[in-house]
Amino acid sequence: MMPPIATQAVVLAEARGPVTVRTFAVPEPGPGQALVKMEACGLCHSDLFVSGLEKLPLAPLILGHEGIGRIAALGPGVGGWPAGQRVGLTFLASTCGNCEWCRSGRERFCARQLNFGYSMHGALAGYAVAPVEHLVRVSEALPAEAAAPLCCAGWTAYGALRETGLSAGQSIALFGMGGLGHLAVQFARHRGLRVAAVDVSAEKLGLARACGAEAEVPADNAGRALQKEWGGVDAAVVFTASPAAIQQAFRGLKRNATLVLVGLSTTQYELAITDTVLKGLTVRGSYLGTRRDLEEVFRLAEQGVVRTHTETHALAETPELLEKMRRGELLGRAVVSCA
Repeated sequence: MMPPIATQAVVLAEARGPVTVRTFAVPEPGPGQALVKMEACGLCHSDLFVSGLEKLPLAPLILGHEGIGRIAALGPGVGGWPAGQRVGLTFLASTCGNCEWCRSGRERFCARQLNFGYSMHGALAGYAVAPVEHLVRVSEALPAEAAAPLCCAGWTAYGALRETGLSAGQSIALFGMGGLGHLAVQFARHRGLRVAAVDVSAEKLGLARACGAEAEVPADNAGRALQKEWGGVDAAVVFTASPAAIQQAFRGLKRNATLVLVGLSTTQYELAITDTVLKGLTVRGSYLGTRRDLEEVFRLAEQGVVRTHTETHALAETPELLEKMRRGELLGRAVVSCA
């Protein structure tokens, strides 16, 4: 069946402009690309981050980078991807393949990368064009709405936990129980870690408890509470970009602990240098994960080790959903049906 000539898409008209749903022409795949008929796409805080930037590499821009769909057509010279193959689109759309980062399995740090929903049109549409090099095959066993958040929230949460270097029996505090946080709780429990979940929302802390968190800690004075009740934690991962959350996470660390920052923001944060040095603390950023991490995320989901709490909505609801996300009113992950 031939694709239609037009499709609905969620569009950021210009930098810091309005997000609307409008009609776009269905693109044709070029060399090295596939046309993907989208089934579902998760909404990520990075979509809000992009919509608030002062400059964009591409505008108007179709947002979205947590996409599940099926191969509808292939560009010239592309083989090995049968029609109807189920695939996932992540934030990492393409890389150069030749730099030291690409050659060492760390493609996510390639300086010449392109990203869905930022420097390439994204997955919040009926159809999307995607370079095949970074597509991931997705099992038919996973519903599209459950699989979509794994392409970013699941991958990023798993990668951040790996960056902590913790072993079974050690303790971790996870700040921000949204789309990433509730998945991170499940990954951490699977690794045998003691998990403290931190958030400003009692409802989100309830979700963390249902996902297996050992302790639910209100965000106010979380650092003091972690020191008092746990003697500090071996690592803290901050999924939000809130400077207050970063400060509380830092205060909750024990000596020789690790702080991992994940949330994107243009806000600056001042680091307590003396404490960092005298306590031997490690502070690092975490961005996505390795290809092996992504494969493991989907494998664990297929086995039922991790389950995504999702709310599914129509494409037309996306602008309002992004505003709800901005206000912290979404529980788990909002997923848009693109079918």
